[in-house]
Parts: sequence; structure tokens; C-alpha cells
Amino acid sequence: MVMSRLRFALPLLVLSACSPAPEPPVAPVSAPPPVASVPPAQAAASVALPNAGPPVAPVRPVTDVYFGTSVVDPYRWIETPSAERDAWTKGEADFTRQALDKLPGRAELLARIGQLDDGSVSVSDAEVWGGRTFYLRIAAGQNTQKLYVRDKSGTEKLLFDPDTVAQGDKHMSLDWFVPSLDGKLVAYGVSPSGSEQSVIHVVDATTGTILPDAIDRGDLGVTSWVDGGSFLYARLQKLPADAPPTARYQHVRSYLHILGTNPDDDTLVFGQGGTPGVELTDDEWPVLVLEPGTATLIAAVHNGVKRERALYVAPRATLRKGEPPTWTKVVAYDDEVTGIAVHGDDLFLLTHHQADRFKVVQTRASHVDLAHAKVVVPEGDAVVNAIGAARDALYVKVLDGGMSRLRRLPYGGGAPEDVKLPGDGAITEMFVEPTQPGALFSFTSWTTSPSWLTYDPAKKTLADTKLQPLSSADFSGVTSVEVKAKSADGTMVPLSIVYPKSLPMDGSSPTYLSGYGSYGSVQNPKFDPTMLAWYERGGVYAKCHVRGGGEYGEAWHKGGMIATKQHTIDDLLGCAQYLIDQKYTSPAHLAGHGRSAGGITIGGAITQRPDLFAAALICEGATNALRDETQEGGPMNIPEFGSVKTEEGFKALYGMDAYAHVKDGTPYPAVLVTTGMNDPRVSPWEPMKMAARLQAATSSGKPVLLRVEYDAGHGIGSTKAQHDAEVADELAFLLAHLGGSASAK
Repeated sequence: MVMSRLRFALPLLVLSACSPAPEPPVAPVSAPPPVASVPPAQAAASVALPNAGPPVAPVRPVTDVYFGTSVVDPYRWIETPSAERDAWTKGEADFTRQALDKLPGRAELLARIGQLDDGSVSVSDAEVWGGRTFYLRIAAGQNTQKLYVRDKSGTEKLLFDPDTVAQGDKHMSLDWFVPSLDGKLVAYGVSPSGSEQSVIHVVDATTGTILPDAIDRGDLGVTSWVDGGSFLYARLQKLPADAPPTARYQHVRSYLHILGTNPDDDTLVFGQGGTPGVELTDDEWPVLVLEPGTATLIAAVHNGVKRERALYVAPRATLRKGEPPTWTKVVAYDDEVTGIAVHGDDLFLLTHHQADRFKVVQTRASHVDLAHAKVVVPEGDAVVNAIGAARDALYVKVLDGGMSRLRRLPYGGGAPEDVKLPGDGAITEMFVEPTQPGALFSFTSWTTSPSWLTYDPAKKTLADTKLQPLSSADFSGVTSVEVKAKSADGTMVPLSIVYPKSLPMDGSSPTYLSGYGSYGSVQNPKFDPTMLAWYERGGVYAKCHVRGGGEYGEAWHKGGMIATKQHTIDDLLGCAQYLIDQKYTSPAHLAGHGRSAGGITIGGAITQRPDLFAAALICEGATNALRDETQEGGPMNIPEFGSVKTEEGFKALYGMDAYAHVKDGTPYPAVLVTTGMNDPRVSPWEPMKMAARLQAATSSGKPVLLRVEYDAGHGIGSTKAQHDAEVADELAFLLAHLGGSASAK
């Protein structure tokens, strides 16, 4: 989508990173309903904590028959909240906490990780509006990301600190922000305990005063400011107490809010029912785009996590209080448009229609005509994965051999220009907008601290904004290589390997192999200062760019979704074999990792080839695909994974369901399963069931632990302390089971 403003249209399982003069008093936040809390101590009394292991979950089989195939689910009862489940979960959490705290070197690791993290300032989501730069930052000594603004003189001001509105022992998270076009106001979302249940607020960027406006059910956020006194936003429906979990993200509507008015009286602008020209299914939801200088209002409609967008347009002049616009549908899903950029009446569309590595076409926003659209960026060897319209040109981000490249396409047909970047690495975030020239972006690599850079098209130069100081973590002894590994069908899969320069290539090194592979998401090089603690202990980190991702365009994505999902798992196994064959490691020293949708990847890997791994991390992982449709975000994920309501969908989901393929008496590796009790993306019962099943089935004698975070969700909005503690637990667990040293070398 338009890189300048739309960052909220995220897949429900997309991999997300954990967080990252006295101010006037901050107004209280209107919070959504209470989120999960730690069960009372007396609730755990009914579950004994065996000395030899975690509490044993009762087996109560439920058999489902899908198109003639019977599938037994021994722990279906864990899906339903109950006092019994709370007690079992608390027993698991307590046992795991005791076990992890006793691991050799865990305290030393936590201290080192905290030192590395505190010595690295994290800056994200930088934007420039009205001459002011807005950004989120976690500085040394801070535990949560806060909203800052910096004026042209370089003077910085704290605009909002979520710690000031914490609710008792529950932390609050700043989920997102959107400045007004003149930079005078900022809308932002705040939620409790990593739940992502955002309440929308507005702060005055000059005085720091919080305005009285508060809008709940704002999880998907503000999408565009109309002017200095109103904005467009998406709002979830108000659900009755007995609504099923699957209803949460259905019937999403977009509204016009005028500051100072009651949000319950806001004008419906786009949504199911009540807006002329609009026909939506329950699971379709809109993002409204209103860029400066354009006379056209655009609605980009999402069908769950489907990458392609349907587009509707309406004249901007019809946007007024009390009267919904009349919309015209101009782009269908079959047109395979995944991104847009608007400059005046020029509409640029990023599409993979007859172009697996994507192309960019140009038409008029006021009269969209795809049949006669001009191809301004043809398909090439590199993958076009983002576009943005600045005042001077269209900026195009491409992925070339795993590295980011930035190209500038002047309006009016000028020759494309390559923007010279500091080296090989990744543009992890980029901001451009139609009223100002150039681009602002964050650039990094596996071993290079990130920097926020600006490109000046007049001088053709890059400049460091100094928004983010270099990390104090010294990576001079660490290097990285990009190679390719052979998958089961002969496909060569990109593999990034980061390791100490002094690594002995004798197969003895503890190795952490990670894979994701969903939604066409590209796993860019990422600098993580806390991983230096791993490299200091002789560890290797490897990222397998499995199919299902977008590293080679849409064909790579489709090569690992629904019926082809086994390729995703095969690719990770192929990368594991490469690391073994090249003597980076051996099965006794190799661990696999998957987070979120990556739970499918690592879950499949250890159930199909448990002999290949000594340990595994399944972090907030999707491991019970057959039951995915019953949870909050389940229906939205059908376009990516399939539905049990069709025979094709069932076969695909059954194939990728790791939980359904756990076999009794199998020597599984040591496994650490993690979950956050307020997770809206992967319901906590999914990791819980996987942990219970592995605990009952494994014959290896190696532990299967369930780590439960009660004051967190999917990792989005977690505090720095929570992030550091989880990394310390994970690395200590791996070192204990991979034969590594708990002390730095």
C-alpha cells in the first residue's frame, strides 16, 4: 500500500518484532474490556506439580470427520476457557519458569542481553509532516516505545508515554500513530497488555495536550487525515457478550470523525451496508486513502490476509458529515493489485498480474482504466515490493538477490535513477509523501546498526538524520554470508547465515535456524543487538527464506501456500541439511525456530524429521491448522491457508497441522513453546495444545516446556524487559540442549 500512511493492513499472523523539559499530565486512557490476568493462586491448587515434570493434561478425545477422514483431537477441551484450564496453564507456567531459571548461565545471559538492548536505541515509523519528524523510540533505560516529535532545529519533544497510563501491574502499549497533514496533531492507538485492542486518541504536537476524543475498537487505526480537524478510521463492530471469537474482525467499517464530536455519531464512509455502490462479504474490510493534492478518495478493500486488493473510488468532494459517498468499484481481486501510490490524479498500482516479480502501472485516479494503464516499471529479475509517491518522483523499492535497492522514477517520463545505498542491506521502513521531495528510510544489515537516512533528489545525496545512534553492540567479530540450499524437489532456497568469524567449521557449533514462509512476507536482513550474546557463545544464526514468502515474487509465495505448503517445510529441512553438510553444525547441535505462522514451518519440520534437531522453539506458533478457523483471526487467514469446508482446503490444512501429526513414542527434540495470554493473532490455546500433545508423546526424555506470558499478546507491544527475558530464556534453553557454553568465549 502507500508507504507514507498505511501500516495497519497487516496479516493476522505476520511475523512481528518485539519492542521495540517535564511534559503536561497525560489524560487517562479509555480502555477496552479487561484482558486476561494471572489466574488466582487458589485456582492452581487442583493441579499437582509433579517433581518429574510439568502437570499432565487430561486426554479427552474428540473425533472430527472431514470428507471421510477421521481426525482425533485429544485436547479439544483446552480451547474452552475454564477454571480447570486456568489451573493447568498456571501449573505449566510455574513449572517452566522454575526450569528455565535453573538453566546454566541464564542469569548471565539475561544480564548481557539487557546490557546490549539498553545500549541500543530503537527508532521506528519515522514520518515528516509540516516540517516536523515524528517517530517511536525506546531509549536507554526505557521499557516501552514512546512517541516523539523533532522540529527543524533538531529539538526533540516527548508527545506520549504509555507508561503514564499503565493500569496497575498491566503495561500499556503504543500501537501506532498518524500525524495530521500539517503536523499539528497526531492520532495514536493505545492498548493494554499486548492485546492490540487500540483506543484512538489525539495529541497536540505543539503543547503535548491530549484532546478529549477517545474511540474504542480502533485496532486497525486511523488511515488518513482529511484536514486539521477530522480523520478517517476503521472501527471494529461492537460485539455482544455471547459473540463467537470469529466475529471480532468481521463487518469492519470506516468512518469520518470530526474532533470534539461523539464517535458513536460518526459518519459511515465505507462498509457493509449503508454505503451506496459497496458490496462486501463479512470478512472484507477497508482502508481509506486520501492523499494530499488529490481529488479522489480511494478505498482499498482487504479480503482477510489476501495480498490482492479490490479498489473503490469516490470524489473527495462527496466526503461530508452525515452523508456517505457513492462508491465505484474500479479494481477487482483478479487484477492482482497489491499496492498503490497516489500523486495528484496519477494512480500508480503495484501488481503481479502476468508479472510474478511484479510491475508498476499508471492510470488516473479519477478515471481508473486498467485495460489501458501504462507500464512504468516493467517486470525484471529483481522483485518490486513497494512503491511510494513523493513530490518529485515515484520511489520504487526492489529486492535484488536478497538485498534492497531503491530506484527513483521522475514524473513525466524521465529516465529511472538508482539511489546509491550505503552498501548491501535492507530498507526496513520507508516514508515518502506527495507534498515533499525525496525519501526517508531505515537501512540496516545482519551486522550493521540501522540508520535513518534521507535522500535529497536535487543533490542526489544521502544524509544521516541522526535519529538513531549506532548501537554499542560490537559486531566486528561477526560476519554473514548469503548462500542457497537444495530443497526436496531440487529448488534452490536462499539461506542467510550469521556467525562468529572464528567459527570452527567442524559441525560442533550450536546453531539457531529460523523459517517463516507465509503471506508473501520477505524476511529482510535485520540487525538485532541482543543476538550478540549468542555469537559471543559461539552460536550460529541462520534464516531460511522458505517458499510462502516473497523473496522471489508471487510465484515464490504461491509455492508455499494451501496445497503447496509442504514446500515451506521441505525448504527449512533442506537448509538444515545444508548447515550440517557444510559443517556449520550437526543434528546434535541444531535447533529450529518458527514464530507465528512460522509455527507451521518448525512444527512440520520436527514432526517429519525429529532426528534432524536437538531442540526447537515454537513461539506464539500456529500449529493446529485444522482448528484455525474457530479463533479470532481464523476466517481472515482462509485465503492463505485454506478452509476445512472444502476438500482441497482440508487436505492442505491437515498436511500443515503439526499437532495432528505428533506421534506417540517418538523421540522428539527438546521444545520450548511460548504464548501470550492476550494474543489476538494466534489464540493461546493453540500453543497450549501443542505443548500438551508433545509432552505426552515424546520418548526422548528431553523436556517440552510451555512458557506463558500473562501480560502480553503476540509480542507486538511487549516491553523491552519482556523481550529481553524471553530472549534469555530461549537462548539459555538452546545452549542447554545443543551442547553450547552458557558463558561467553
